[in-house]
Amino acid sequence: MSGPTEYAGKLETLAPQLAKGGDDVWREAESAAQSLADALRVKSPTVDNHTVLGASQLPQTLTSILKASITGPRIEDESKLAAVYQALRVGANLCMDHDVNRSHLLDAEFPQTVVSILEGYAQSIPSRQPPSILPLSLSQLRVIKTSIGVLLNASVGYEPVKLRLFSLEAAGTILRLSSAIYPPGSWVTEPKGGFVPVQSPSDDDISESWSLRSGLANWAWRAISELKDDQHSLFGPEVLPLLIPPLRIYVPPFTSPPSGFFEQPSALRRALIQADFEVFEETCSLLESLAMDVEDVRLSLARGMTFPDEHGGVNCLGEILKFIDQGDYHPLWVDAGDERSRREKSFDLCKAALIKCVVEIAGEEKNTDVLWDESDAANPGGVFVSQMVRWIKSQKNLKEQSRDDLVICASLSLGNLVRYESHSKAIISEPIELAPHLAALLTPEADLKVKHGVIGLLRHLAYAPPAREPLGKAGIVERLVESNIFKDTSDIAEMIQVSAIGIVKHLSNGNADNCFSLVLVPEGQDPKSSGLQQILDLIRRSDTVAVKSEGTRVFVNVIRTLWSNATPESEKRTKAKELVTTPAVAFALAQLIGRSKKYPALINEGMVALTLLTLQKFGGNIALDAITTPLPQEAQQPAPAAIADPNDVSSPVVAPGRALDMLVTVLKNHGGRFQEEVRINVCTLVGHIGRKGATTADREAELAKVKAEVKPLLEQAAASERESRLKLAAAKALQLWE
Repeated sequence: MSGPTEYAGKLETLAPQLAKGGDDVWREAESAAQSLADALRVKSPTVDNHTVLGASQLPQTLTSILKASITGPRIEDESKLAAVYQALRVGANLCMDHDVNRSHLLDAEFPQTVVSILEGYAQSIPSRQPPSILPLSLSQLRVIKTSIGVLLNASVGYEPVKLRLFSLEAAGTILRLSSAIYPPGSWVTEPKGGFVPVQSPSDDDISESWSLRSGLANWAWRAISELKDDQHSLFGPEVLPLLIPPLRIYVPPFTSPPSGFFEQPSALRRALIQADFEVFEETCSLLESLAMDVEDVRLSLARGMTFPDEHGGVNCLGEILKFIDQGDYHPLWVDAGDERSRREKSFDLCKAALIKCVVEIAGEEKNTDVLWDESDAANPGGVFVSQMVRWIKSQKNLKEQSRDDLVICASLSLGNLVRYESHSKAIISEPIELAPHLAALLTPEADLKVKHGVIGLLRHLAYAPPAREPLGKAGIVERLVESNIFKDTSDIAEMIQVSAIGIVKHLSNGNADNCFSLVLVPEGQDPKSSGLQQILDLIRRSDTVAVKSEGTRVFVNVIRTLWSNATPESEKRTKAKELVTTPAVAFALAQLIGRSKKYPALINEGMVALTLLTLQKFGGNIALDAITTPLPQEAQQPAPAAIADPNDVSSPVVAPGRALDMLVTVLKNHGGRFQEEVRINVCTLVGHIGRKGATTADREAELAKVKAEVKPLLEQAAASERESRLKLAAAKALQLWE
């Protein structure tokens, strides 16, 4: 009775004869290889045949068999295909969970030769678009599928083989073959398309062909997954056209199965529907990772939007956008039972992954001038920008349209893309004029993801001064306040709150109407519902310095604008100034001064705003109380490290007990870190607080203490021999106290 060793010996004898041998020799090799492969399917309890044979000449023999079969690009001869198929089975079983044998096979160049076989078949794939299914015999399908299985077995958890396959670009070859051999959905449109006309396949042949093709696709994606490397990308822009067909089958109109084959539900039809979906899932995952990790892919996808030749005539980004817009659950899922629910959830996740892909492409700085195109009057901003604008405008009522995903994708993408003031101006001007549509989306019921996208876009637009008035006229400030983004129900979305604060901060800078919208409420409405009060409440609740400081800077801009001579006198202005001149606002400004030792610009902003408040009735009392009240503990937490960016207010610093202590520190200016302008404004603030009539009699004692602390420093500055603006400011402050 023959055993594995005898079969291996016979193969070793036959291998040298194969190159010049006829069908009989190949059939003998097939028989011996089949017997050996069957014997190696399970491990013997008595003899470790795998280790013994791996250390023998068998790896070289298997490589010789494969090389002898390669006489052209593709193996066509049936006898050779049968022998190669069995030799591949031997190799796959030999290295299953066996690193030593994987090493032996690698040394014998067995995996490398398997890749050569796959490359030969890949060369025969037509380059035409759209792609069609690659005709192959059943024997060829078995060889290709098993070849991929060999590479999978040889590489699982074994780096040397992975590295060699990476250098051979095996993953790209596998992907090209899989895409041509099993184009998802092709079993619906071309049930007999996998055969050449002369083959006249039977129904059984057709069924087996599709089983092999779908199984091959499954193994291909498993192999690709195994070959992934965190350090290197398997693919570049060249594979993008291969990743689009799996998306198309989920975009209406859907093709129904032809009459006859696959018309009725069957186990095979269900398996193919599942195979289509698995390829779709893998494709979306790969597209997302490529867009996130590979700059060349992001650049190529953007270029292809304008120049389809970038991808051989396939507008890949355009196809992705079409899928996001129109892609839907496939009607053939109707008989999927419990599996349908899982598919629908996964489908939604896949669409979300492609949305991330689009947002990432728009966020690539080098793509700004590619995706923003002014050359087409019919599409202001270009094809991509126009599509994003249409999506936002199409969702006037999210309760009725229910396409949050389009708004999220469009708003985040435009937010990433709007990098120049000219872009912001174009977005809010005719013919785009997007501000009213963005305002309409800011409802209390809107999903936080929608608010994140819309508010993020508005934040970028608000940076541009020309955009601020149109945004205000569109009611952005009122809609932000009404959206509840500043209320405690939105505290879980702190980043969105910071963005919303940024919008209001910019819109209130020099625009009185926007300040009125923030501070005033319609007649009969609770004053506590105003945006001013909501931001004050948020500042009190939050433990985050960015929220507190940026929220307070809103008040700085509001005060500067309302007190500016450029703002005409009106009943609204008078009322707004009264509502802003409160202990709560003043103390928030004092906290900004107290926590901002590392940021003199913020100290300066807080002092200027407090100084303006002193000009209002009882403003002196309020400012005095604010700078002398002990600061809460939050402003005295030590910072982990200094921050280089002077505009970054995200880290707290060691702070004095009162804002007054910070004012004293600024005046002393040990180390010279405070500019003269900041020190001048200290003089101005204390001068206004201490001037005659600025505070009431019940504050005399507290005011006297302040003067006692500050007066020596003012006198020192005023007595300086060097003429300076600081000397004049200190002298003026002392004069105001007289």
